Amino acid sequence: MADMSWAVLDTQTGNILGHENAGRRHAPASLAKLMTLYLTFEAIQKGKLAWDDQIVFSKNASAKIPMKLWIKPGDSISVRDAVNGMIVISANDAAAAIGEHLSGSETAFARLMTKRGRQLGLRNTIFANPSGLTDRTSQLTTARDMAVLGMALERDFPKLFSLFSQPSFVFRGKRLKGHNNLMYRFAGVDGLKTGYTAVSGYNLVSSLEQGKGHLIGVVLGGKTARSRDAKMEALLNRFGTKGAVAAPPMVAMNAPVPTRRPKPPVAPAAAIDETVIEQGDGDAEVASLPSAWQIQIGALPSQTTAKTLLGKAQKFVHSIQGGAAGQIMRTEAHGTTLYRVRFDGFEDSKAASQACAVLKRQNFDCITVRAN
Repeated sequence: MADMSWAVLDTQTGNILGHENAGRRHAPASLAKLMTLYLTFEAIQKGKLAWDDQIVFSKNASAKIPMKLWIKPGDSISVRDAVNGMIVISANDAAAAIGEHLSGSETAFARLMTKRGRQLGLRNTIFANPSGLTDRTSQLTTARDMAVLGMALERDFPKLFSLFSQPSFVFRGKRLKGHNNLMYRFAGVDGLKTGYTAVSGYNLVSSLEQGKGHLIGVVLGGKTARSRDAKMEALLNRFGTKGAVAAPPMVAMNAPVPTRRPKPPVAPAAAIDETVIEQGDGDAEVASLPSAWQIQIGALPSQTTAKTLLGKAQKFVHSIQGGAAGQIMRTEAHGTTLYRVRFDGFEDSKAASQACAVLKRQNFDCITVRAN
């Protein structure tokens, strides 16, 4: 497990106020559900989903490990209950069911998550499934990317953002309580999401009301829930006061400043059961996180030319690695700006090399790159 990394972003400016290893990749655990929720909200906004639509659970969705809503195969729940389940108790079965409903399979939905994430500015994030459970395919993110995603949720769905402050919800006559404990003891914190697997460690994205905007704090890779929460509390105290000394800024690209809307008050701490243990994979033995590999097919002086090259190569890459996500990375070399065209999502050097072999037969240049 990698050491803890963190970032704090100001939604009014879109800038990272401070960070430590904010570009280091970690397994997201249940923070992946923030992207699942983003796509769910977007589907509702576009009329593709309605809150009362029924989501039928497959055997695959029902088989997910806790935390979950314990829905049997063939049974269904409303979109509203699925959303509340993901937010409040981090329901893995609800996340899988939503992904399958929207895209046909978890794998197809993960490709959509990664693609939409790139459009939002998540430059170094690869999703493998809607829940964030450890997967045989690389699933990685960074503190910087999760901060950008948190801001995008507020910006794009201001009327729904208050859902993240729910301490509990009633499902089939039973009140289910959440475990985002920092939200209920730190004034002004109104979300967003906890996450834990044996691979990722303890992760947290928090939103703190700050004047007309928010601070979005991210901590990844905590050794315990207590140490992670303590780190977040220290960060919000540090950057949530005027005159705080910030680390060198790191601009959060492709994430315009959101429009603020009033938020309802957060329920008291008494509503939270402190004994609830965050679970993703729990303490079950899981495979080690695979190395993430990329392939690079060009480093060009023109962004337009780089986009054209990316488009031409996509079908060939996807023919052998359907989950590979294309990206263009801007870099400076000897005073010259270059745009690197890359695909990521390869679990080992062999998979990356196979993709390069296919591309070379199609007259593309290609090299493999170790991404972490």
